[in-house]
Amino acid sequence: MDVLSRNNVVITGRGDGPVLMLANGFGCDQNMWRLVAPELARQFKIVQFDHVGTGKSDLSAWSEERYSSLDAYAEDILEICHELDLGPLVLVGHSVSAVFAVLAAAWEPQLFEKLILLTPSPRYIDDAGYRGGFSAEDIDELLESLDSNYLGWSEALAPVVMGNPERPELTEELTNSFCRIDPAVARVFARATFLSDNRADLGRVSVPTRVIDVAQDVIAPREVGAFVHKSIPGSELVTLEAVGHCPQLSAPAATTEAIAGFAARDG
Repeated sequence: MDVLSRNNVVITGRGDGPVLMLANGFGCDQNMWRLVAPELARQFKIVQFDHVGTGKSDLSAWSEERYSSLDAYAEDILEICHELDLGPLVLVGHSVSAVFAVLAAAWEPQLFEKLILLTPSPRYIDDAGYRGGFSAEDIDELLESLDSNYLGWSEALAPVVMGNPERPELTEELTNSFCRIDPAVARVFARATFLSDNRADLGRVSVPTRVIDVAQDVIAPREVGAFVHKSIPGSELVTLEAVGHCPQLSAPAATTEAIAGFAARDG
């Protein structure tokens, strides 16, 4: 199967610019970047794609056996990089795609010049000495709700993820994005995401990394951003004065600046 078709890879921006790959989080597709990608495209060659099972990806490529592990999504990113042969690039991973970025860079660091981790979380469930933001019971309830009523689950989770209740159009967009995914795909992806624990992988990152968190984020609280920053050697942490887990939609100008400022920096 053609990798570029499988993941609906779209390339825009400056043909001679540094390469910036944008990877979106759970329940979304590359449309989530539409408010930041055009501005970034003035300076960079932009590579966007859809995870298998979402957006305009080839749904025939999805299988529960393969995509029940987050590793598979990271492997897909590596395959796209190899297929395009664009040399070391800057990989921006949003939410769970930040974990995919960490795994991909740990496995093949030569492919990546830098990582930018936007509202990352290596583990969503609280643990001794670690605040992930959710109890095990919270996640159990979330997954049970998804199994019993996917539409209702989407409508309940979207406002929590997005924040910004005074901007209902953002919540509606995320709800619609969730609802476009086959519930069977969403159940498998959700379990892989919310039950994951990739804290030990953070220390394997050897490329320059910027962690971007948000002042108010229920899904990935400030403590998580601080943990990721502390765990990745030599990384830097930037906190956006924004609300919600998707700042590329709620605060696109600040998000664009935080991405471009690091991606364009020498060294």
